[in-house]
Amino acid sequence: MKTLLLIDGSSYLYRAFHAMPDLRSPEGLPTGAIYGMVNMLRRLEREVAFDYSACIFDAKGKTFRDDLYADYKANRPSMPDELASQITAVHEVVQASGWPMLVVPGVEADDVIGTLACQATAAGMRVIISTGDKDISQLVSPSVTVVNTMTNETLDEAGVKAKFGVPPERIVDYLVLVGDKVDNVPGVEKCGPKTAVKWLEEYGTLDNLIAHADQVGGKVGENLRAALSWLPTARELITIKCDVTLAEHLPHLEALRHQPRDQPRLVELFQRFGFRSWLREASEGLAEAGAEASANPPGDLFAPPAAGEAAPAPQAAIERHYETVLTEAALEAWIARLEAAERVSLDTETTSLNALDARIVGLSFSVEPGHAAYVPLAHHGPGAPDQLDREATLARLRPWLEDPKAGKLGQNLKYDRHVFANHGITLRGIVDDTLLASYVIESHLTHNMDDLARRHLGETTITYEEICGKGARQIGFADVDVDTATRYAAEDADIVLRLNSTLAGKMTDRLAEVYRTIELPVADVLFAMERTGVLIDRDKLAQQSHELGREMLEVERRAHEMAGQPFNLNSPKQLQEILFGKLGIDTKGVRKTASGGYSTDEEVLEKLALDHPLPRLILQYRGLSKLKSTYTDKLPALIRPETGRVHTNYAQAVAVTGRLASSDPNLQNIPVRTPEGRRVREAFVAPPGHLIVSADYSQVELRIMAHLSDDPGMLRAFASGEDIHRATAAEVFGVALDAVSSDQRRAAKAINFGLIYGMSAFGLAAQLGIERVAAQQYIDRYFMRYPGVADYMQRTRESAREQGYVETVFGRRLYLPEIRASNAGRRAAAERAAINAPMQGTAADLIKLAMIAVHRWLNAEGLASRLVMQVHDELVLEVPREEQALIAERLPALMAGVAALKVPLLAEVGFGDSWEAAH
Repeated sequence: MKTLLLIDGSSYLYRAFHAMPDLRSPEGLPTGAIYGMVNMLRRLEREVAFDYSACIFDAKGKTFRDDLYADYKANRPSMPDELASQITAVHEVVQASGWPMLVVPGVEADDVIGTLACQATAAGMRVIISTGDKDISQLVSPSVTVVNTMTNETLDEAGVKAKFGVPPERIVDYLVLVGDKVDNVPGVEKCGPKTAVKWLEEYGTLDNLIAHADQVGGKVGENLRAALSWLPTARELITIKCDVTLAEHLPHLEALRHQPRDQPRLVELFQRFGFRSWLREASEGLAEAGAEASANPPGDLFAPPAAGEAAPAPQAAIERHYETVLTEAALEAWIARLEAAERVSLDTETTSLNALDARIVGLSFSVEPGHAAYVPLAHHGPGAPDQLDREATLARLRPWLEDPKAGKLGQNLKYDRHVFANHGITLRGIVDDTLLASYVIESHLTHNMDDLARRHLGETTITYEEICGKGARQIGFADVDVDTATRYAAEDADIVLRLNSTLAGKMTDRLAEVYRTIELPVADVLFAMERTGVLIDRDKLAQQSHELGREMLEVERRAHEMAGQPFNLNSPKQLQEILFGKLGIDTKGVRKTASGGYSTDEEVLEKLALDHPLPRLILQYRGLSKLKSTYTDKLPALIRPETGRVHTNYAQAVAVTGRLASSDPNLQNIPVRTPEGRRVREAFVAPPGHLIVSADYSQVELRIMAHLSDDPGMLRAFASGEDIHRATAAEVFGVALDAVSSDQRRAAKAINFGLIYGMSAFGLAAQLGIERVAAQQYIDRYFMRYPGVADYMQRTRESAREQGYVETVFGRRLYLPEIRASNAGRRAAAERAAINAPMQGTAADLIKLAMIAVHRWLNAEGLASRLVMQVHDELVLEVPREEQALIAERLPALMAGVAALKVPLLAEVGFGDSWEAAH
């Protein structure tokens, strides 16, 4: 069943206005309702699966209910001016965000919702209504559900009965009796919810109650009889119309397909409103919309187009044949198909998202579009059928799973490899991974299967949350009934097979080379590294945690002393009072928060710390606290008992530059610029008889700049093995190499790295503690001495504007959605990224190529040394002492030889008993 999501925009609007603080645009105009509205709509997009949608607002002016009853809603205060001033902007941002919007004069939003819900139900659709209005409960039916995102309440038929005491079809009768104070619709005097429920349970309906009103005793019975002439009017006011004529406001169903965001318009709007974080992401594309809808003749909105009318042209539907494999004979038939197929789409359903903990619940396969099978192996619960034995089935499939010549493809197969490994099976023969293919083709977009299906196939897939639920009520996949599991799991295998063909057609030759020679092979290395993990000294971490705690207490004592009173260093409110109140620190240039106070975030404190000692102490305290909570306290809990190691997860398809991301734990963010941060690395140790080896590229991004810019001065400095910072200092300051001072070298180093990251003269001046004019002179001299660098930067900006992307040395594309933005600030940021991205991306490609080369060499030579971590430009290995000499000799040359640039690559290697000692 397709799903229509209907949003009570007017309900949302008031809730957003009253829930948000007094937010203001840069021009001082109120924006709280706009912000809250966008936030709630985005939450719905994340949490609710739907095919069609509409956001419905009340129109200005009277409705038919005002003609029925002059005092209808008379007790409601008029709309606050600050909310009224945001209505037009709310409508603009809703439509620019891709939500179809309806405003129908003469009726209320509820009536439009009711009409759409009834017509969609008649068309065989499921309807979800998002609102906080209790009146909508009268629309609930087997196919209509009401959700309230503010209270996380979901009302189906049973939910309505539990909440109100009557079923949905009696809600109107119930509300007529108790009245609706919000809309100023009187009920029966003194008739509360309990009395209304009692009457409806006894008499069944309001009409039957009216017919027997003379039998109702007591004062409330008198009140009922006194209200008899009013009750028909009350019912007409409370009953939601389900027959509003909508044809002149809407074409047919396809007009309610969720649309792509209008990115240029959102950039303009978010800039105007001052929504900075949304402004930064506004250029990322969302799912491709359905075909543009054509006009529908008057009548039922959900009727098919009339004969001869131009209907939308969706992608041709593929007939689906999904099979549940429950017998040995069916399994054997599918194994024969797997063995005969050139390539098979494979997926696992499991007990856990943690790859090292997950056990198989079932397997799905697809060998041709529309045809797939699900093999349930561990479903339980009422109604679960007899299933094939899991271990026996895996043993039967093992020869095919482990056959390197049997081609397999999937979505994020690194996870599935871990799952099979948990059962003692080595998955081989991986030829394609749609997650990685999407990442190479469109790194700036999302790569989950549901989004890929929507974007490339025009398919809305069944989501995990649809079948398992969300949050505390989520069930495990083993608890899902097998028929539902088959639809979900077989669809996954089928969709991935079809996606693979579509994505293959979008690869250029260079992108295909990045995919085949870098991303697919490095996934093998990451799997092995994750499986191996890195050894952690638990006792050392406990000692460090204790020491950090003592240091925090000392810093806290000094901060209290400096402030002249105790205060909570973790409280932004108290910190504001101390810094800007008691100490009177100048707030000029300090950012304000949404609540109207002054920010005390890290960026602000770093600026204040240049002139004030207390912000420096606060920063020190926060640094120590983060180290303690994130590493010395958390790492021991992540040690797996069976290995004594932590096993991070390397996300391969996250950073647009091609860099890897690490999580659970994040090994990329351990601070190395402070002694306390470096101490954490002392707990990453080698087992007895082994050493930790650290190997990293020296000044790799500057070497890439020399290669890309073809600047003679830079090429010469690297070719002769000179210290590039000393060489730059000699050029910029006009002195001999041997006469360069340490301060001059430091300034040259700041210039070298700063220009790569787009640093301005202002930024360089702040970093070096000099006047801006002097910093600009340094930069001007730099470009005079290295004209090739300036030329490269200009060429790159122009190329990025023309193409919309830049490339690494190896052909990876790095898209820049804001390179043509109308906003100068966003455009300038994209231009800086255009210069830096090819260097960061090429460095990421190089370290991946090094990982592949090292991994293959260690395996080919049968060495016991193994890669255990990758952090930025550094590889970390665990090496037996007897292999130390061989690694020291071969590893630097191997890493330096993975690519032939115009300047030599240099890898530096260190050994030690711990990761820190290896530096």
